[in-house]
Amino acid sequence: MRGLSPRAHPGCVTSHGMSGSGPAGGTGRPPGNGSADGPVSGALTRALADASLRTVETVGGYAGGVYLRSETTGLLRLAVLVGLPGPLFRPWWRMHVNRPFPVAEVHRSGQAVHLADVEDAMRRFPQLVASLPFPFASLYAPVVAGRERFGVLVVLRAPRPGEGVSARDRGRMTSAAIRLGETLAALTADGTAAEWTGDPVCVQLSSGSAPPVRFGSFDWDLDAGTVTMDSGLREILGAGVPSPCSIEVLTARLDPEDAYALWAAALQATGEDGRAAVRRIRLKGPDGGLHLLEVQSRARQDTAEKDTSERTGDPPHTGGRLSGTLVDLGTGLVGSDATDRLPRAILAIDRLGRITYLNERTERLLGRPRGALAGRPLWEALPWFGLPFHEEQLRAALLSDEPVRFLARPERGQWLTVSLYPGREGVTMVLVPEEEPVGPVPGVTPTGPAGAKVPGLAADDGLGDHSDRAAALYRPVALAIALSEAVTARQVSAVVTEELLPAFGGRQLAIYLLSDRRLYLAWETGFPPGFLEPFDGVTLDSRMPGVETLTTGRPLFFESMDQLGMAYPGLLLDAHTGARAFLPLIASGRPVGSCILGFDRPRTFSPEERTVLTALAGLIAQALSRAQRYDTESAVARGLQDALLPHRLPVRAGVETVGRYLPGTEGMDVGGDWYDVIETGHDRLALVIGDVQGHGVAAAATMGQLRSAVRAFALGGHRPQDVMRGTNRLLIDLDPGQFASCCYVLLDPGTGEMRAVRAGHPQPLLLQPDGTTQLVELAGGVVLGVDDRASYPVTRLRLEPGAVLALFTDGLVERPGTDIDEGIERLRQALAATGEMALPEAADRLIREARQATARPDDIALLLAARWPEAR
Repeated sequence: MRGLSPRAHPGCVTSHGMSGSGPAGGTGRPPGNGSADGPVSGALTRALADASLRTVETVGGYAGGVYLRSETTGLLRLAVLVGLPGPLFRPWWRMHVNRPFPVAEVHRSGQAVHLADVEDAMRRFPQLVASLPFPFASLYAPVVAGRERFGVLVVLRAPRPGEGVSARDRGRMTSAAIRLGETLAALTADGTAAEWTGDPVCVQLSSGSAPPVRFGSFDWDLDAGTVTMDSGLREILGAGVPSPCSIEVLTARLDPEDAYALWAAALQATGEDGRAAVRRIRLKGPDGGLHLLEVQSRARQDTAEKDTSERTGDPPHTGGRLSGTLVDLGTGLVGSDATDRLPRAILAIDRLGRITYLNERTERLLGRPRGALAGRPLWEALPWFGLPFHEEQLRAALLSDEPVRFLARPERGQWLTVSLYPGREGVTMVLVPEEEPVGPVPGVTPTGPAGAKVPGLAADDGLGDHSDRAAALYRPVALAIALSEAVTARQVSAVVTEELLPAFGGRQLAIYLLSDRRLYLAWETGFPPGFLEPFDGVTLDSRMPGVETLTTGRPLFFESMDQLGMAYPGLLLDAHTGARAFLPLIASGRPVGSCILGFDRPRTFSPEERTVLTALAGLIAQALSRAQRYDTESAVARGLQDALLPHRLPVRAGVETVGRYLPGTEGMDVGGDWYDVIETGHDRLALVIGDVQGHGVAAAATMGQLRSAVRAFALGGHRPQDVMRGTNRLLIDLDPGQFASCCYVLLDPGTGEMRAVRAGHPQPLLLQPDGTTQLVELAGGVVLGVDDRASYPVTRLRLEPGAVLALFTDGLVERPGTDIDEGIERLRQALAATGEMALPEAADRLIREARQATARPDDIALLLAARWPEAR
């Protein structure tokens, strides 16, 4: 039983409103999440966006967001992402609460987490550093209201080494999360589900403080020489300017060169051919600032003059009116033409990844006009920026707030040095053409003619001297996510082989696990057959690098085999050339084992690469520790389950019973579902099915206690209602912190009479002899283990000869994202289709679909009981 729970580019939101479908609809209402999973409440989205923005600004962050619970138990979804482009952080959109990440821990524990810098994060959450190996600080606070847990509020900001997170900022995070929790509780009370079902909404940070942009306009009668100005222009020009006034009054407030430029613009705007024109100039105002002026002519002709012009063919009178608009940007000179003069290609994006500016040299370099690039997400306008390595560099700039530089080769084939300069408003990029480099380049696969790969050359070989190669060689998030999905120790080792070795160009891998103060080989690949056998089972006092890295807790890096041989004379080596890395596997201060990475050629290990490998070792250790616990608990739970489920069911004349059980495919794979058939006194059969909340050893143990209690009460001849009441009180007295549902049916095989009680369990189904099926409406009480005064009314019904009663647990009919009634209807139709099948075959048919499902979050129990005519 599950616990009781209370595309393209995602929509983008600015601090002033929403972009996307909201304004287009004419209502001004913000959109939902744009997901195919269904709309999200606009009120919910606004509440999350407002809380995220306020908190990021309050604690001095540059990004943040909110993770919210989803329709899937145990899964958090990123609902709002502030100050970062959503597609660039897609791997972090979903977070299972059992993952070793700070977001998951905060939601599980209800306690805030504050990571002041990368060192703090590495000590407490090495998997976070492994997946995002950049210097940043992060703050997390649980969003709760009473006992209701909604999600987690997150803020990212620049690290402050040695300072920690101040009490003021801790308090601000807590207060913001509490306020958001209260808001979500109010929305829930009003009928709005505080859950997130789709992609995150991206929110743009508001701009920093700056002088306001001001606008002014005027109308200049060229014949009369008078100018009429609005209040905006008079405010820009200063007090004392009347309107209307002569043009001389306006030009007197400008520098002489600007006054002549204004007259020239007037003449150019009217045009000698009488056609209207637009001209722009910059004027220095009385405040000393430069302003952008746009003037446009509006020719004026009376009707007689127009008729004469058309009759004679003479040019019309060019007098008329000139309208102008003056813009004060508040920041001085407009920068577009200034950057156009620079000998560099410059391109800028906002913090959501949208291109906000590019100069003329960028147009020429990329061969694309501004109109085709401006306003589009970077990875759409420049598809080569969607490559994993380039994405990693952009993530580094956005998260670390430090400049990043790397080599790239766009689709047109020209090499570029790309420099990224991040700031609060976005990232400025400088693109410089380069000659084709010699040797491999991080993130770029070497190619020969016509794009063919060069044999024997790999992009991840020989890059140890590059300071940024850790990010270039390896996208640690792939390993972090893959390890979080691995369950057994063998699966963890396979993930390390598939993800870690290719990322760093390794060829050999060995994993040793600690047991009884000895290291035993658990996994190997790439070593000569039998080479590692002498090292299997070595004690912790052996002088070997694999042992010493664990006992000291320090990783060991040897850039050549000669270096390794000198450090450990007499150590048996498998090769004469190469390099080795020995990593300690330590989880939460507990030694787990050691990991050996082997390389075919000598190589260096940069400081950044050593940091990433050390963090990954901690991640691997946690995964292996979790896998060892899983293996132990799974064996115990399966043993309990096998011992407690009935191995055979009673055989009685005129009645046939068949049971089936399927474990879930997630978590511990074993749970608390059970069924039983009990021969009671007075020739009666008790049909029982139950479902204990949760999975694992605790659920299996509680299931065994409940099954024994029901059996004891039934064998004592108690009435069905008394059996259920007694079992309920027993579960409350045991106080295991769990609850259970149950259905108990007492059947008289001779007459078919049944007396049934139900405690929060799904209603059974009944297949009648004529082939019709129906849901049996049984009166019921609350689940077991909640209320010691609960009562369980009895429903009387009859099982006709040839009829089949189906008792089942909710795992058979529940599917994430669908109503349980739909599942019950599917089961009803499947039961009707069994027709004249033998009962065991019918049971197999009913669980066939569930058995074939790869994702089955809950276990399943099914009990069929059929009453046959005497002649059968």
